[in-house]
Amino acid sequence: MGIQGLTSFIENVLQNYNFTTSKLIIDGSNLFHFLYFNSSVDQQHGGDYDDFEDQVCKFFKALRDCGIDPFVIIDGGSDHTDNKFKTLRERAQSKINNLSIGLQGDRIIPTLAKQVFKQVLSCLEVPFAQCIFEADQEIASLAEKWNCPVLSNDSDFYIFDIQAGYLPFSHFQWQNVSVQHGSSQNYIPCKLYTTTSFCTHFKIDRQLLPVFAAIAGNDYVNLYNMGFPIKWPSYPPMKPNQKPRVVFFNRLLDWLARFQEQQEALDSVPSLIGHGENGVNTDVALEALSLGIEEYKLPLGCLERFFEEYSAPDPGSLPDHLRVLPDWTLLPLMKGTLPSCIIYILQLRPVIQGVQVEDHSFPSGNNTSRPIRQVLYGLLLGERREVEEYDREGTNLTSSMVKAILPRAAQQLQLNKLDQAPHSVRLEVFLETLGVSQSTLNGVPRHLELPVAVTCYWLRHAHLQPDHPLLQALLLGLVYGELCRQRKSQRGFIEEGPVLEKLRRLIQRGASNLDLAVAHAYSQWQCCMRDCLDLNQLLCFPLSEPQIAWLYRGTLVHQLVGQLRGGVTPDSLLIEDPSSGQLYRAMLEAILNSQETEATGQPDGPSADSGAGGRRF
Repeated sequence: MGIQGLTSFIENVLQNYNFTTSKLIIDGSNLFHFLYFNSSVDQQHGGDYDDFEDQVCKFFKALRDCGIDPFVIIDGGSDHTDNKFKTLRERAQSKINNLSIGLQGDRIIPTLAKQVFKQVLSCLEVPFAQCIFEADQEIASLAEKWNCPVLSNDSDFYIFDIQAGYLPFSHFQWQNVSVQHGSSQNYIPCKLYTTTSFCTHFKIDRQLLPVFAAIAGNDYVNLYNMGFPIKWPSYPPMKPNQKPRVVFFNRLLDWLARFQEQQEALDSVPSLIGHGENGVNTDVALEALSLGIEEYKLPLGCLERFFEEYSAPDPGSLPDHLRVLPDWTLLPLMKGTLPSCIIYILQLRPVIQGVQVEDHSFPSGNNTSRPIRQVLYGLLLGERREVEEYDREGTNLTSSMVKAILPRAAQQLQLNKLDQAPHSVRLEVFLETLGVSQSTLNGVPRHLELPVAVTCYWLRHAHLQPDHPLLQALLLGLVYGELCRQRKSQRGFIEEGPVLEKLRRLIQRGASNLDLAVAHAYSQWQCCMRDCLDLNQLLCFPLSEPQIAWLYRGTLVHQLVGQLRGGVTPDSLLIEDPSSGQLYRAMLEAILNSQETEATGQPDGPSADSGAGGRRF
C-alpha cells in the first residue's frame, strides 16, 4: 500500500537511529507480512505456522529486551468507500498470474497466518487492537497523541505529520540488538524518518505533503489512470539513465516548493494537467485530489481509549457506515476475537477470497468452504441476501454472487442478540453447518474438536476425494503439533520423545518437491479451517478455539504423504509412544464414525479400529 516508488526515493532523508525505551505503535498487518516474508518460513506448502510463531515471539522479545513497549494495530475496517478496491483486485490477479507461471509461494501469505499472529499476540500479552476504521489514520493519530514513532513498511507514513517519526521495517534491525556505549541499555539499530527532515531537504512546507502524495498517486487517487497525465512546463528531457519515478518526484517537489498552502497548490493543478484526455472534466481530478488529501488528516481516534480503558467506541459516535454493526460486536472486533470480514459483509461490500498455491486446473479451494461462508452470511444478513465474492476461476479473478443461507437450528437466531443465545443452540448451528454430530466428537480432546470437525467436512466436500495418505498425514501433523504444544507449555523441560524425534527428522530432510495435487487438497482444508474459525467466533465460541500454530506444518505433511504412499504406516511412526497412538486413533475414529453416519444415515455408532473393516487409515 502507499505511494509507488517513494520508499527508495526517500532513502537519503533517513537518519541513523538507536531506538530504545519508548512506546512504539506497530502496523500489525505490515508486521505479520514482514516477519513471514523476511524469514525462511515456508510459503510453498501452505505454511509452517510453528516456525512463524517462533519468529513473532523472537521479534517481541527483542523489543522488550530494549525497553520498548509495543502497541500493535491490525487493519480491520479498511476503506468503506472502496476507493482501494480496484488496487486490491489487481493485486489478487497479479498473485494468481505469478502462481500460474510457476512462481509457487512467491510472496503468498498462508491462509491462517493472520489468525496465528493474533493468537500469539494474545499469548505474549502484547497489547493489540483490530481497527474497525481505516488503520493508517488511527495509527498515525495514536502515535501523535503518545509522541512515539510508528513502525511500518507503508509509504503513506512518510506523509502523515508524526512528530516522533516513522521507522521503516526495511531498516529495523531487530535481530541485531546492541548495547549503548557506557551503559547497559539495549537498543535496536534502525533509521528514522521525520517530515521535518523531508521538508527541510526538499524545501517545501509540511502541509503540502498530502498534496504531493495525492498528485504522485496513492491507493485512493491516480491522475494518470483517470486520464490526466502530468505535463511539466519548462523541464529538460529526461536522460536515458534516469529513473522515471525519481525524475517525477523531483519535478513535483520542485513545483510544490513555490506554494505555501494546500489550496494554493490545488488551484494551480489545472496548469499541470490541462483539460484531461477523452473529454474528462478537470473538476473530476480536483475532487479526487481533495479526497486523497483528506486521507492524511489525523482523526480524533478511538485507540487511546481502547488501550487505556479496554472499551469500544460509543455506538452513537460511530460514522454512518459502521452503524450496521450490532453493539455487542464492537469490543470483540477491536479485541480481534471477531473476524474483520463481518464489517465488509454487513456493509454489503464485495469480498476478495485469498489466493494460495493450488492446481489452477481445479476449482479454487475457497469453493470447498463456500457452504460454511454461506451460513456466516446468513447469520449476518438473513436468508435470501447475497454477497459478492471475488475468487480464482482458472487463472482469472472473477466475481460471483453467493447466497446467504441459514441451517434449521439458526432460524430463530437474531444477530443483535446472537451473543445471548444459549450455548446449545449455537453449538447445534455450528455442527449442523459441518454435518457433524456432537457424539462424533466424543473421545477427542476439547481443544481438537474443531479441527476434527473441519476434517470431517473436508473429506466430504473436497474436490477430488482425499486419499488415505492425505488424511493420515494430516492427522499425524496434528499429533506432531500436540507434542510440540505440550513440550512448549512445559518450557522444554520434558524430553522430546521418540515420535517427535522421528517427525523432526522428516522435517530436517527439507521440503519435498511440490506436488500441486497435494497442495490443492490441503489448501481446501485450510480454507475450511479459516471459515470455520470465523463462524465459531461469530457464534461466540460454541467449540474451543484451537492453538492454530500447531494445527498444520506444510513441509511435514507433504513429506508424510510421500512416506505413507511409499509404504510407511502410521503405526510404525507412533508405536514408541502409546499416548500419541491413542490421540491419532481417537481423531481417526471420530472421522470414520462421521463418514459412516453420512453413508448409512444412521446415528453415530462405535467405529472399528484403524485396521478393521478393510480400512487402511
